[in-house]
Amino acid sequence: MNDCVFCKIRDGIIPSPKLYEDEEIFVIRDIEPKAKCHYLVIPKKHFKLLSEMEKQDEAMLGRTFAKIASLAPTLGLENGYRVIINQGDDGGQTVFHLHIHVLGGEKLPL
Repeated sequence: MNDCVFCKIRDGIIPSPKLYEDEEIFVIRDIEPKAKCHYLVIPKKHFKLLSEMEKQDEAMLGRTFAKIASLAPTLGLENGYRVIINQGDDGGQTVFHLHIHVLGGEKLPL
């Protein structure tokens, strides 16, 4: 975990404006956006894959999705958004700390 960019952002080692933060998650802008609005919702607890979750992480992930829905209007996503979780090399995961991409702010291609 010492080389994890998201853990370093969480801990303030790498500066990145947090658009939202609570005891379980934080939200930042993606530095390589794929849509007009592209956010990363990142659990503070480090784990790479959904398969590495523990039982208590299931409830945290549920609260995370509820928080995404409640934050959507303040993030410019009032007309809808796409949620993506890349898993492993074949799934396109480039940072191996579970995170959720939230894209919107425009009509997204299918």
